[in-house]
Amino acid sequence: MSNPKVTHSDIYTLDIGGMTCASCVGRVEKALGKVPGIEGATVNLATEQARIRLKSDSLTTIADVIATVQKTGYEAKLSHSQGPNSEKPPKLFWATDGLGRVLLSFVLSAPLFLPMFLMPIGIHWSLSPAWQLTLATPVQFILGWRFYKAGYKSLMAGVGNMDLLVALGTSSAYGLSIYLMLTSDHAQHELYFEGAAVIICMVLLGKWLEARAKRQTSEAIRALQKLWPEHAKVLNPALVIDRSTVLDQYRDLPLDQVLPKDRVLVLPGERIPVDGIILLGSSHVDESLLTGESEPLKKQVHSKVIGGALNGEGVLVIEAQAVGVESVLSKIITLVEEAQTQKAPIQKLVDQVSAIFVPTVIVIAIMTGIANWLYLDSAAIAILRAVSVLVIACPCALGLATPAAIMAGTGVAARFGILIKDPQVLEQAHRLDIVAFDKTGTLTVGHPKLLTLIPLLDSSASEILATAAGLQLGSEHPLAKALLDAAKDRKISPIASSTSKALPGVGIEGSPNSGPWEGQRLSLQSIASLHQHPNYTTILNAAQTQLDAGQTISVLMSTEAPVNPIALLAFGDELKPNAKAAIAALHQLQIRTVMLSGDNTAAALRVAQSIGIDEVFGQILPGNKAEIIRQLQMPGHSKKRHWVAMVGDGVNDAPALASADVGMAMSTGTDVAMQAAGITLMRGDPSLVADAIDISKRTWNKIRQNLFWAFIFNTTGIPLAALGYLSPMLAGSAMALSSFFVLSNALLLKRWRPTH
Repeated sequence: MSNPKVTHSDIYTLDIGGMTCASCVGRVEKALGKVPGIEGATVNLATEQARIRLKSDSLTTIADVIATVQKTGYEAKLSHSQGPNSEKPPKLFWATDGLGRVLLSFVLSAPLFLPMFLMPIGIHWSLSPAWQLTLATPVQFILGWRFYKAGYKSLMAGVGNMDLLVALGTSSAYGLSIYLMLTSDHAQHELYFEGAAVIICMVLLGKWLEARAKRQTSEAIRALQKLWPEHAKVLNPALVIDRSTVLDQYRDLPLDQVLPKDRVLVLPGERIPVDGIILLGSSHVDESLLTGESEPLKKQVHSKVIGGALNGEGVLVIEAQAVGVESVLSKIITLVEEAQTQKAPIQKLVDQVSAIFVPTVIVIAIMTGIANWLYLDSAAIAILRAVSVLVIACPCALGLATPAAIMAGTGVAARFGILIKDPQVLEQAHRLDIVAFDKTGTLTVGHPKLLTLIPLLDSSASEILATAAGLQLGSEHPLAKALLDAAKDRKISPIASSTSKALPGVGIEGSPNSGPWEGQRLSLQSIASLHQHPNYTTILNAAQTQLDAGQTISVLMSTEAPVNPIALLAFGDELKPNAKAAIAALHQLQIRTVMLSGDNTAAALRVAQSIGIDEVFGQILPGNKAEIIRQLQMPGHSKKRHWVAMVGDGVNDAPALASADVGMAMSTGTDVAMQAAGITLMRGDPSLVADAIDISKRTWNKIRQNLFWAFIFNTTGIPLAALGYLSPMLAGSAMALSSFFVLSNALLLKRWRPTH
């Protein structure tokens, strides 16, 4: 089947089979880097996946990319992990990394190594050479065939990997045993079949433990994928929905056949299959696995619901808005998968070491063999010590150290509503010493109300409100909603405006179609944007009482000559209940807090003082937020650069989020903000900021611990093996133990719970 030509920039995820260590990762990445048309590629050992971005003008197809990987000696196929019910099937019992092969290898090898444990109690017994050969051969060439196959492909590609080291080491021990058996009449107690067999046993055990631990590190994604129900009850399109409707006319459709605007019936105790709006019914909905919200939320008509949430006691009819890959659940899974597939910058050092590691180890093993042969005059001992070096040096733990910690950390964070989509965040977060907050929608509820309307001209309040609300028709801004709600409550019809135009970071302008200002150009803008207006002092004095109360002021202006203010509109927004506790939690972490606000400085200070904010920047335009972030990053009295996080939720926060060392966006805000941020907080809860920093620091610490222990295992193991303090059997055990230790250490992150 021919593949269509790529005509737009796109990202593909490939499942890569056969990778065993960090050297394999480097080999695949090197091959992908040579393919014309690939803009970027990262390969992850823990997830066994590669993410590839093709250039927009590339003639290369994804089939070409797959063929390249296969020529390199690895299996590759397009990943289909996205979408409902896409969980990877469990490993089969007799699969390459299955438990069956491990158990069989130990059953065959047990008679070979058990005599070693009888010697300390005075029993000297061992199998005949023929029986040792009979038991060791299937372990070496049937159960161990995977190492020959992968090692050969590695050798043909001109690079080395773990499989090559295992194949060389065990073949040397096996071959030496064959030689001694054929040339010596008393070789029964001098054979090393058990060493070769036990090495393969331990490596197979290590790979099984790795596969098992990898599945545990990716448990968060599988838990999210299981939230998708397989079917949805789609109601008859002709059915009129009201309280008296009998909801029995529906079709049970597979989830991929549900379309936007379909009306879906959800019974008590069922998973909600789609994102949508409730048309009928009320219930409590459990969104804990999606947002980390511990308590079920009350949902009623017009409330938004998320696909994958668990319906409580009520019957709901939902109008589908987003299905499949467009749903919130799918986007969460995508963010977590991207974070787990990408590499932290520290991984570059690991990759550089791994690229030269295997060739270096082979040279060390050869030198060990020659040196021991010359010094001890024993070819058998020289070969065994060289084999021990080859086996102990397998860089499995090194390749797993970083991705395993990232998978575990980002997975557990996602369970509690913290989506870390950029692994670089993990390296930045432990350095943070300043957190800057946007005010509206971040520290406040984000649902302001019109509290006061102050006319500055001889006009009625109702005419002013109708005109101001008309300017905001169609706007999604919180202040626009507050104006429209105020007009609706007072039964005032907004006066529609023509040629309305948003003024980014300032407000909005337009020409009313009727009323006292018909045809005139009016603007509704923040008081901070008028600091150069000739009437600024007059406006400020008129609004002083409201500013002192911490209210937000907008000014309705005529922009035609003479440019005059028409009215002041004062809005109030409640602080979030846990805003004060969130700031206190950051102070416990020795982090200074800053608030950025477009409000009058005195009003912003009043809000900041009530919750304990350390520093306030008031009367700033949204476009200046990024510049303030850069100022905060400048070295202070200690001559050290500051590391700054920015927390926001709106379009106007996006430049600041991108400029900060760590950007955190509230999911209750805009998509633009979330795209600019490295961390998305799935609840509009500022206390999640301290939790996000905490799990990021803990994950970073696990990465450093894992790399330390991985290097320690290798750097101490190689000289011990070269000097004869580690037999090949112990070397194999130590190598398997190092990988298991690194993975187990990473899995400790799963015990993390939010503390703030």
